[in-house]
Amino acid sequence: MEGISSLSKVQSALAKQDKEFTLPFLVEHYLKRIDEERELNAFVEVFTDEVRSEALRIQQKLDAGQAGRLAGMVIAIKDNICYKDHKVSACSRILENYVSPFSSTVVERLLAEDALIIGRLNCDEFAMGASNESSYYGPVRNNADKARVSGGSSGGAAVAVQAGLCLAALGTDTGGSVRQPAAFCGVVGLKPSYGRVSRHGIISYASSFDQVGPITNCVEDAAILLEIIAGSDDYDSTVSQRAVPSYTSEVKEVKKEKIAYLSEALHSKGLDSEVKLAFEKSISSLKAAGHVVEPVSFEFLEYVVPTYYILTMAEASSNLARYDGVHYGYRSKRAFDLESTYKTSRSEGFGPEVKRRIVLGTFVLSAGYYDAYYSKAQKVRRLIRDKTNKILEEYDFIMLPTAPTPAFNIGEESDDPVVNYLADIFTVQASLAGIPAISLPAGNNTAGLPLGMQFLGKRFGEADLLAFSNKFQNLIKAL
Repeated sequence: MEGISSLSKVQSALAKQDKEFTLPFLVEHYLKRIDEERELNAFVEVFTDEVRSEALRIQQKLDAGQAGRLAGMVIAIKDNICYKDHKVSACSRILENYVSPFSSTVVERLLAEDALIIGRLNCDEFAMGASNESSYYGPVRNNADKARVSGGSSGGAAVAVQAGLCLAALGTDTGGSVRQPAAFCGVVGLKPSYGRVSRHGIISYASSFDQVGPITNCVEDAAILLEIIAGSDDYDSTVSQRAVPSYTSEVKEVKKEKIAYLSEALHSKGLDSEVKLAFEKSISSLKAAGHVVEPVSFEFLEYVVPTYYILTMAEASSNLARYDGVHYGYRSKRAFDLESTYKTSRSEGFGPEVKRRIVLGTFVLSAGYYDAYYSKAQKVRRLIRDKTNKILEEYDFIMLPTAPTPAFNIGEESDDPVVNYLADIFTVQASLAGIPAISLPAGNNTAGLPLGMQFLGKRFGEADLLAFSNKFQNLIKAL
């Protein structure tokens, strides 16, 4: 359907007097698309009857001029975001058929503004992965080439937007899980600053990293979604009390920026030649548009991945201890006492990647190894954060590719976890530093696979980052 690539276009169509375009009509369009593209495996559940009923209710509010700011936004949520009286499993067997007794703060804020939640989306199990191949429900397929991965862990979210199965999606980003799949699928993926959005009702992977972020077709929709879901929350003490700016109004501002790009990223041995070419073209285009773009050195690039994985695996080991086969979720039929309940339920309920991270996380936290690994990684995290912030004192943004390669084939890297972890080399810097980052479409390679360019901004500098991103997206479209 033409003309439904942004919320503003949808709302404009809904406002026309002829009523040829209604919210129930739009919902039926998306339900049909989801059915047509079942092979993509983007959704694990579609709320068919509920979304039809809600569309009628919100259409009445639109007709009465009483609808919220997100009326017309058909959105889907990653399967680690709680929605009251709906299943949520983090795409893991251990939470199969679990029904959430409450809604996450982000879901409550979407519903308060009349967004329509159409379903829950496939993802890597407990958001652990960069390809969406660790999901209990099977891999998500990239709509640009169904033999290739969607990226992860928010692969279902990226593909749902890419394939037009919904207008927007909410994912979570721990080390690139919104940005990398957005790059693989040619859409916009935003990771806010740590503490900008409440984590209440988000199934935890690594609590000092996890952030909810939107995946959209355009920067304007990312801006309005962030404006609505961001802000303080009594249920999450890690959320900032800072006022939420009007991202939607500031996204229109125009000014010349000073941008740094990491020379180590440009000359990285693992950087795909066509990704490198897109990187260089983006630099040239920004310079031609009047921006200052200069190389800087970031000597810690080779340490970001090991630092990130030591810390997140340690936190995962702690967070996932609650899934024990006793309180809720999967319980093995082979269990016969308390110890066997723990062992068999966790062994059968978790997939290989999650078990690998739990074991490694437990190891780095164990006596005799804590100082050698976890404590040292915390110190390196501080060095990475300080160096990143120092660059951002002199420059407005840091630029680098979102991923070192385009989407790879399903099964190509799943046998070697180290290769899979290295796919995060350009995204984990922002996560370690706690700053906002966004992935923007940067054209396709010669095989037609989408490429993404990433920009990092100052902490809580989402307004400036979104305004610049809007300019960059328009610049790339004009090429």
